[in-house]
Amino acid sequence: MAADDLSSPLLISDEPQIVLNVHDDDDEEFSRRSSSTLSNGAGLNNHSCQDKYGVDSKNPFEFIGSEGLSVPPSCTVDPFRNGTPYVNGVYEVIKIVVCLPVAVARLVLFGLCLVVGFVATKFALEGWKDKHNPMPKWRSRLMWITRVCARFILFSFGYQWIKRKGKPAPREIAPIVVSNHVSYIDPIFYFYELFPTIVAAESHDSIPFVGTIIRAMQVIYVDRFSPSSRKNAVNEIKRKASCDRFPRLLLFPEGTTTNGRVLTSFQLGAFIPGYPIQPVVVRYPHIHFDQSWGNISLGKLMFRMFTQFHNFMEVEYLPIVSPLDSCKDHPAVFAQRTGRAIASALNVVQTSHSYGDILLLMKALDCRKENPSSFMVEMAKVEELFHINSLEAVDFLDRFLSMNPDYSGRVRYGNFLRALKLRPCRLSEEVFRFIDVERSGTITFKQFLYGSAHVMNLPLFLQACELAFRKCSTREHYQISEQEFGDALRLSIPDLDKDEVHGLFNLFDGDGDGSVGKDNFVYCLRKNPLLIALFSALLQKDSS
Repeated sequence: MAADDLSSPLLISDEPQIVLNVHDDDDEEFSRRSSSTLSNGAGLNNHSCQDKYGVDSKNPFEFIGSEGLSVPPSCTVDPFRNGTPYVNGVYEVIKIVVCLPVAVARLVLFGLCLVVGFVATKFALEGWKDKHNPMPKWRSRLMWITRVCARFILFSFGYQWIKRKGKPAPREIAPIVVSNHVSYIDPIFYFYELFPTIVAAESHDSIPFVGTIIRAMQVIYVDRFSPSSRKNAVNEIKRKASCDRFPRLLLFPEGTTTNGRVLTSFQLGAFIPGYPIQPVVVRYPHIHFDQSWGNISLGKLMFRMFTQFHNFMEVEYLPIVSPLDSCKDHPAVFAQRTGRAIASALNVVQTSHSYGDILLLMKALDCRKENPSSFMVEMAKVEELFHINSLEAVDFLDRFLSMNPDYSGRVRYGNFLRALKLRPCRLSEEVFRFIDVERSGTITFKQFLYGSAHVMNLPLFLQACELAFRKCSTREHYQISEQEFGDALRLSIPDLDKDEVHGLFNLFDGDGDGSVGKDNFVYCLRKNPLLIALFSALLQKDSS
């Protein structure tokens, strides 16, 4: 068998084979006509395939140009999981009890330093109007009080000493510094060490104390979901990096904190200007207490830090990475080279996870799912392939969660039908089987997202939506009645009853006025792209 032949069966035999199926009542019709086979591979649906029962399974989206669906296997790594979210072991319990008096003293020191640093920063900012230009030197010197307070804050968190390797490059040689991001301790250290200009979310400006201090750092605000805001942030990075009177710039290209055991995908903001970059690596060696800011609340993380004898932190300044002349216009290549340098220094791999996966994880946590990490999909890869943003992915997750996935994050055929208001039929089986690339009889969120995004990004998808609306509507005011809607659907599913038509019609009738306009029709199909298959017979009826 050829190595790249995914469609060849693993075992070839002329002997008749016995297949035993065990199924639930909800999956009876689907299981009766479709067995879980390995002969179709785990990654590709061809134009048609044939299961062990000899039933042809056609690609239900071939009519709008789909050549099949490919879904990479799910990543088993969780970059955001804290290794010790709970207190484990007698040693940790005893240490916390012994350190409680020390924790009180550390908390007092933390609060005192926070107040002194805040007051010093307020004095430094008082009366300063021209924030477009670099901060005057006397104001910067006053900020040294806040920087010393930051070092004492690190001391209060248990970082009595911090191991450093290498040195910061001069600002005129490397005006931009990028670092991996593990904890809220990282920016406190860099504030003390470098006093850089940072890029931060607009929401940080309203955080007490923090908002005032980052304003003194001449922060560049960005809304990660606004293309215009991201463009303005890149322009500001270029402007400040090109002027030696501004502090060096510090960016965390991962865009969020990780557990430090992997490196996630990089945003390109630091690499678009094309200036030399100094990568910096931060490590938090530990045995009993993981200091990463993952699936653990800020209050609990701070308490655990206060009740440790000492917390270890290592900072390594790596050699400068300069853009190649041939790659000046390719920030992605520049980011890849820098990411490879950081990953090599950390001895970890770089995944395609991004901040979008954090949003998916938080959505699953809000819905109290047992294994929320199973709903992450490596959003950087999804955005690259299908050009959908993180908020759209969260919307798809919301619909997937309405299908009642089990503890492992998988959805059965019956629940899939109920959520999409479909009935068991040949077309429904084909749609489900199109997503079920593993032929397991269940689908994961990654498969559902890839399938939906694949269909929505087909060149003929939007044209098919508009054409289906025109064919459904026979009235001059371009509204579809429930009767017209049912007549169109019965071309694909002939035995639809009145209640089933009503359920699907309500899905399209977003405003509940008893008729469906073009905007609601197209909007519903964009939210549920798989439903375009319902109109395949209608669209092919008059075609050549």
